[in-house]
Amino acid sequence: MPDLESVLAGLRRRPDAEATNLFAVDAADRLILDAVNEGVPDVRARTIAVIGDRYGALTLGLAARHGVTDIRVHQDSYTGEIALSHNAADAGLDGVHRQHGLDEALLREVNLVVMQLPRSLAELTEIAEAIASFAAADVQVFAGGRDKHMTPAMNSVLGASFGSVVAGRGRQKARVLTATHPIRPSARTFPMTADLADVDLTVVAHGAVFAGTKLDIGTRFLAGFEPRMMPDARQIVDLGCGTGILACLLARARGDARVHATDRSAAAIDSARATAEANGLDIDVVRDDAMSTFPAASVDLIVCNPPFHEGASLHTGSAEKLFEAAGRVLRSGGEMWTVYNTHLGYRGALGKAVGPTAVAGKNAKFTVTRSVV
Repeated sequence: MPDLESVLAGLRRRPDAEATNLFAVDAADRLILDAVNEGVPDVRARTIAVIGDRYGALTLGLAARHGVTDIRVHQDSYTGEIALSHNAADAGLDGVHRQHGLDEALLREVNLVVMQLPRSLAELTEIAEAIASFAAADVQVFAGGRDKHMTPAMNSVLGASFGSVVAGRGRQKARVLTATHPIRPSARTFPMTADLADVDLTVVAHGAVFAGTKLDIGTRFLAGFEPRMMPDARQIVDLGCGTGILACLLARARGDARVHATDRSAAAIDSARATAEANGLDIDVVRDDAMSTFPAASVDLIVCNPPFHEGASLHTGSAEKLFEAAGRVLRSGGEMWTVYNTHLGYRGALGKAVGPTAVAGKNAKFTVTRSVV
């Protein structure tokens, strides 16, 4: 087995954006690994699940330090899965982990859970309830994060699913919460369902999906431009689909078109699929990295409400990657309609990556653009 420090030093973020202010391992990863090392004398005898490992620091760190294999892993981000696979190969640790959904197969008989705390309380709720539902009665959960992203409410969320939640000492502005004695829930909170009367849709949302069961204001603004979008489009993509609201609105308005909803988030894909089913709509739902599985020049119309964060860091790399993908996937004459916070000024990037870009509309916060290949 390679040593821990060489594994952590060699981690990369690809295919996510790489930059001097973006890191594949941080102080929270290191503190979590040290907390497990100090608090669990028999790591090699444990059945282990890792949740929320961004690029492999936790999974590969456990393998390197303790010689464990057969680690079950759940990562919401598809690009995180790809990065972990690449990093495992680079470190000579192929085969030490298996990917799972956030489900019973991930957690059955698990008695050690190692995880990065998500920033969303809804996501943490779904994770905590899943662990309490399926893991062994003697499970220990080591959940860490950076101080600036942790709140007392996280203790409360974990406390609803575990009889004991203990906060460890901080180090380098990071901290670990240890949870034990799971409380089996009588019913689980997620997925949640809501009826949006103003758009006549039933929305289904898992905990990690952006905006939950609500229609976020950017998506609402973009949806209002649907009548102006390419009228004869036959292949349409909702890029970064979230719960699939835009995809559903387009599928309902354009019965002759084939609508695809794609996102890198497992929670988003599960939510979009369930939302389409709840509304009786036939939509192709794909978990993917920036339409990597879509052929070049195969799509007529793309709609997109892009992210402007890379994890906890403000960075436009993810959005620019989506724009470049759109330029590859759209046919000649195809359109991309994008909504974004006006201060981000994406018009130039869209023009460079997709084609001539015009402002179609603005309100107090958002800009909608139309780009043509």
